[in-house]
Amino acid sequence: MTQLLDLDFVRAQFPAFASPVLSSHAFFENAGGSYPCRQVVDRLHRFYLDRKVQPYGPYPGAQAGGAEMDEARTRLAAMMGVAREEVSFGPSTSANTYVLAQAVRQWLRGTNAAIVVTNQDHEANSGVWRRLADEGIEVREWQLDPATGSLDPEALRKLLADGRVRLVAFPHCSNVIAEINDVAAICAMAREAGARTVVDGVSYAPHGFPDVPSLGCDAYLFSAYKTYGPHQGIMVLREGFGMDLPGQAHFFNHGTLYKRHTPAGPDHAQIAACAGMADYVDALAAAHGVTGDALARNRGVHDLMRAQEVAVIAPLLDYLAARNDVRLIGPRDAARRAPTVAVDLDCAAEPVSEALGRNGIACWAGDFYAVRPLAALGIDRQKGVLRMSATHYTSAEEVSRLIAALDRVL
Repeated sequence: MTQLLDLDFVRAQFPAFASPVLSSHAFFENAGGSYPCRQVVDRLHRFYLDRKVQPYGPYPGAQAGGAEMDEARTRLAAMMGVAREEVSFGPSTSANTYVLAQAVRQWLRGTNAAIVVTNQDHEANSGVWRRLADEGIEVREWQLDPATGSLDPEALRKLLADGRVRLVAFPHCSNVIAEINDVAAICAMAREAGARTVVDGVSYAPHGFPDVPSLGCDAYLFSAYKTYGPHQGIMVLREGFGMDLPGQAHFFNHGTLYKRHTPAGPDHAQIAACAGMADYVDALAAAHGVTGDALARNRGVHDLMRAQEVAVIAPLLDYLAARNDVRLIGPRDAARRAPTVAVDLDCAAEPVSEALGRNGIACWAGDFYAVRPLAALGIDRQKGVLRMSATHYTSAEEVSRLIAALDRVL
């Protein structure tokens, strides 16, 4: 029998559910940024109280601050199954992807190389790669199906056929379509063709931190503020790829992988607070009897999160699919998608999100920087989509409240 997530325990880990400001609304804006867990809040608070000095210096506060930064990198790396040197922090995923693209620009300059991008991506994992055409690098687009929003792996195979593609950039799942792409299969196909892979995990990682060795990608990027943490971007960059790329930081830091592609000084307090995300995963594992090493605990917690999300979001998908005045974007099957649910309405979407706000529902509307996917799906950017996004701490009662509010508003 599948173990169920203890939702009371989970929600007790998030101060927001006791907040007089936030708790008045059912929260369905998780894809824009999740609530931080108390372990992260506590660590950030402690750092600002007792460690907010230049880290690693020869005195207690500096030593403690540096140790907590090291702890965050070490524990997150262990959770994701990678070496600690392969985990880099930056101000955001958009910034991290930009820096990585500049390294690839130098790496491929003057070659007869091609890269593949998709039109299913958030712009952060699309525009920076497309601009490599400025260097004469051919940019090939792996196009989504305009009826379903899906990416067909066979279409990618054709783009890889001539052996010139050196890099494939694609999402684990889109932030509006939400279908979970088969990352392991795509990476294996790219690797066989001699191409590296960069995966935008921003919209998937909130639903389970990645098991990077199983995925087989060369780079995986996601945002800590969407995975219950502080506003940081996290980049897993495998050593074989990262050390091949020209360094983007101070020349004397090029020998250390996690510094090699970090051109700006990191936010010390937020890096240290990221260890709280590992605390949270370990707390969930302990509460549910999940044992083993850090990677095994992460896998077990991932499965618990996903099972909860699939069960909770299915009634919303069924409700929306049954209406004839909305177009549900992405799969109807909850098991095939993240619980990020976008719909195309027969009216402008933002006034609907505002009306839902007056009915006790926190969500939003717009293009969510997914301009290319929406255009490919034939959706007017100015009209936008209504997006309602859940995560593992979302309750069935909150989904029922959302459905009732949609009935009133629509």
